Amino acid sequence: MQDTALISRNFILYFLLPFWILLGFIDYLCHRRTNIEITSGLTESLIHSTMLTLIGVPMLLGLFFNINALVILTMLVAFLLHEVMAIWDVNYAMTRRQILVVERHLHSYLGVLPFMIVSMVICLHWDQFLALVGIGSAAESFSLRLKQPPLPMNYVVGIFSAVFALMVVPYVEELWRCWRAARTLPKGAGRAPQRV
Repeated sequence: MQDTALISRNFILYFLLPFWILLGFIDYLCHRRTNIEITSGLTESLIHSTMLTLIGVPMLLGLFFNINALVILTMLVAFLLHEVMAIWDVNYAMTRRQILVVERHLHSYLGVLPFMIVSMVICLHWDQFLALVGIGSAAESFSLRLKQPPLPMNYVVGIFSAVFALMVVPYVEELWRCWRAARTLPKGAGRAPQRV
């Protein structure tokens, strides 16, 4: 019988994380299709960049450092802030551009996947979660120590290549397009009516 912890870890690394990256890219394509640069513009693109950062920081911690109370706390805070930003994002965008049905459905996954990942990380490191909330017998750890052994180099290269190609480059391009349009369009130009 295979180790449940190993299966769970591999499920996070090789399915949930790549799936989240792919859906983030499809979300970018939805923004592009609805002309974000001339509708909701720079403000929404900055919200997207902030949300990516909120997920990116705990992802980096989880990939490179031992999971302890500090990493779990960072993941929980980042997840909650990401959800607040997601609500602001949709509330801001819905009166300024068309939000496609596909994009609305994607948002469901983009919210639930980080929740699943954080939940599974907590389950895999239950002693540090209990220590974080002040119960249990383990002492909480707030130090950053590199994973030993580290993740396989081919995985690290693969996942960062995917992040760069499908998240960083597209969302920087979106930010650039929106910034450029904000400098050239008259204030309030191009705003689209809400469509359901």
